[in-house]
Amino acid sequence: MLRRGARRGGGTAQARGGTGDDPLDAAQERRVRAVLALGGVPQSELADGVQQVRLRLLERTAGGQEAPRDVSAWAAVVASRLAMDWHRARRRQERLGERLAALPVPVPAVGGEAGVLSLALGQGLDELPAAQRQVLVLRFYADLPVRDIAEALGIPEGTVKSRLHTAVRALRARLHENGVV
Repeated sequence: MLRRGARRGGGTAQARGGTGDDPLDAAQERRVRAVLALGGVPQSELADGVQQVRLRLLERTAGGQEAPRDVSAWAAVVASRLAMDWHRARRRQERLGERLAALPVPVPAVGGEAGVLSLALGQGLDELPAAQRQVLVLRFYADLPVRDIAEALGIPEGTVKSRLHTAVRALRARLHENGVV
């Protein structure tokens, strides 16, 4: 029997035996992980998904809303929505990659050094991982700002910057390796 004021699914952090810092207890966290995993989210992304559920619960209470009646059920629903969002973002990124791959690559009419540089850049781009090549093309060929790239790909701006940095370093190393630059 539940005590008056206690809620099914965990109630307050103090009622769960916690310190009040973590809005999810261990059982709720396991359930969130299971929902995310069953939703097709890769193992490497499960911790981020659990953190997103925690964040949404904290935002809800910080915004003045009362805690959900059944925190465990609420967290499972949020986790299932996060799994759907993850799949949508992945599909969006794949479609964008396909569109970029379909773009015609301009062939330089100028011979000599410009032609060698262009060929070396093309080969270097082909060797980059798809995610790095994608942000590099969007930034330098499509001339999109980092914020727009992040929004289009559904990733944080910091991730875009990191991928750009890594891709530019790899291309620079490739050009030095081949003696082009």
